Amino acid sequence: MDKKINIVIMAGGTGTRFWPYSRNKNPKQFLDVLNTGRSLLQMTYDRFLKYVPKDQIWIVSNLMYQKLISTQIPDLPSDQILLEPSKRNTGPCIAYAAYKIRKKDPDGLLVITPSDHAIFKLEAFLEAIKSAVACAKDNTKLLTLGIKPHRPEIGYGYIQYSPSNTIDKKVKTFTEKPDINLAKKFIETGEFVWNAGIFVWSIAAIIEAFEKYQKELAALFSAGHAYYGTEKEASFIETVYYQCKSISIDYAIMEKADNVFTILGDFGWSDLGSWDVLHDLAEKDADYNVIEQTALLYNSHSNYIKSKKEKLLVISDLEGYLVADFDDVLLICKKDDASKFKSFVNDVKATKGDNFI
Repeated sequence: MDKKINIVIMAGGTGTRFWPYSRNKNPKQFLDVLNTGRSLLQMTYDRFLKYVPKDQIWIVSNLMYQKLISTQIPDLPSDQILLEPSKRNTGPCIAYAAYKIRKKDPDGLLVITPSDHAIFKLEAFLEAIKSAVACAKDNTKLLTLGIKPHRPEIGYGYIQYSPSNTIDKKVKTFTEKPDINLAKKFIETGEFVWNAGIFVWSIAAIIEAFEKYQKELAALFSAGHAYYGTEKEASFIETVYYQCKSISIDYAIMEKADNVFTILGDFGWSDLGSWDVLHDLAEKDADYNVIEQTALLYNSHSNYIKSKKEKLLVISDLEGYLVADFDDVLLICKKDDASKFKSFVNDVKATKGDNFI
């Protein structure tokens, strides 16, 4: 076992696309979305415990989720839970982790992973991680995992790579969620993979990249070297986050750097990014309905019925809908457009306030 590998789990998102199931106070990563008895965060933690011991696993999340994390992952030391005072996207999140872990392990490697994805082929996933780790050890490469696409998916980002006989393929371009025609063209070329948002690099390589492409972020977080791991860390981070911009690691580093490579994988990955995706994964009845409540359905097909309330739902002549009944929100809408949910949340926040979000 390589003791220089540090797993960084990013767990600060709000899971807007799963509203009203996912709420600000209890977002997607803390929910048992797949009905396994474990939350997505717990499943991610369990997954990496098969690869490294717990003292090499770190979680970065928002300060408001501190209690949720300590409840769900009680055996993780508090110093390995990095708490952000405000949301600043994945760029500052990763910078915080890199600069803090550097103090403890300057020669270490980082595996950066979201907390809310599903992996259905664990052995294949860990083999891909091991391959990326091996390629990252020379401190010269920034690696990302690319998922071999099975369909022209418009909900994922894409990575274009240069074909080669090496395990790691040089990345040519990144493309955010394309339309269906462009997605089909990507698949036809055979040079594109889905972007899983899972990164592997040495601490030295990512800090060099921050210093080259994000000088402001590098200066802010490098100034905390004396504070990391001390009682002054929280106040320092609060000051830093007030000053730093909100930017994703893709825009901050990956799309600018010329030393980015991808490791191709096929390990049953899903980002669980929408109700439609969850519908595809869940157990369905003969009419392709997912029913997670006491319900009677008549002439209804391909629906997702979910509620935490103890009531009988009677539904007739409905097709392709989500019926989500949670706490103080009932949502009934077509389930196939994830962008709608962000609009719903924005409109509710603007007109009804934060209580329903």
